[in-house]
Amino acid sequence: MWSHNQWQQSLYGKGTPQAERLARYAEVFNTVEGNTSFYATPSANSVSNWRDAVGEDFRFTFKLPQEITHKLQLRHCDDELKQFLQVMSPLFAKTGLWKIQLPGYFGPEALGSLDAFLGKLPTELPLGVEVRHPAFFAKGEAERQLNRLLLQRSVNRIIMDTRPVFAAPPNSAAVIDAHEKKPKVPVHAIATGRYPTVRFIGHPELEANQGFFKPWLDKLCQWLEEERQPYLFIHTPDNAQAPELAISLQRLLSARWQAKHGQPLQAFLLAEQADSQNQQLGLAL
Repeated sequence: MWSHNQWQQSLYGKGTPQAERLARYAEVFNTVEGNTSFYATPSANSVSNWRDAVGEDFRFTFKLPQEITHKLQLRHCDDELKQFLQVMSPLFAKTGLWKIQLPGYFGPEALGSLDAFLGKLPTELPLGVEVRHPAFFAKGEAERQLNRLLLQRSVNRIIMDTRPVFAAPPNSAAVIDAHEKKPKVPVHAIATGRYPTVRFIGHPELEANQGFFKPWLDKLCQWLEEERQPYLFIHTPDNAQAPELAISLQRLLSARWQAKHGQPLQAFLLAEQADSQNQQLGLAL
């Protein structure tokens, strides 16, 4: 997401029109998680506007429509997939990851459908899969089959870290809503592709997140050392404080990287300053 009314002062600047928010966002962050596409295929005009609002080094990540992932469960969806990709094609060069978010009822018996669906997608598209069925977190045969499938196809397993938000007491509407909607699943930090992706759902008290984020410091550094390009998406229950949380966590990560390697981490960048010769982390809200 790149638009939030609470970010007018902290991110966009006073008086920034809503139509210019993406451009302002892209001056600070180098990637963004696009949720709009999950609910419906965007219009061609929106796609063109998004493409033109950001620099060449900025990277979107888009979710496939829920019509494909949830209603049809990746089956009998050739027409819907073709239409979606046609509309989104102007953004191919600026999209770093296409996310296949699967519902909790998409279980081990449907892995064949996932395999067949992945085989239909253009091989040049970087893909990520987010699962929510409990069997895929039980460290049993179902999870091993999923991980093997993703490894064989070089598809990234998206990692949800909701520990921080579930550690928060349900004393606000935003936290209660997050507890109802976010999956409470174990954190299995595995890289099955070049773009390991972490969705960190933070605690509303910003300082409380540091302990939860600490294990990610070495893991993210490890992935960068392996010449992978991780994506890190930062959220809070209502996302009002997400920019501040992202900045504080990035500073922790940059300090860890500099302590290990003696140079700053290319992560929290102006999009046009990104240098493909340096280690980079996609950081977003």
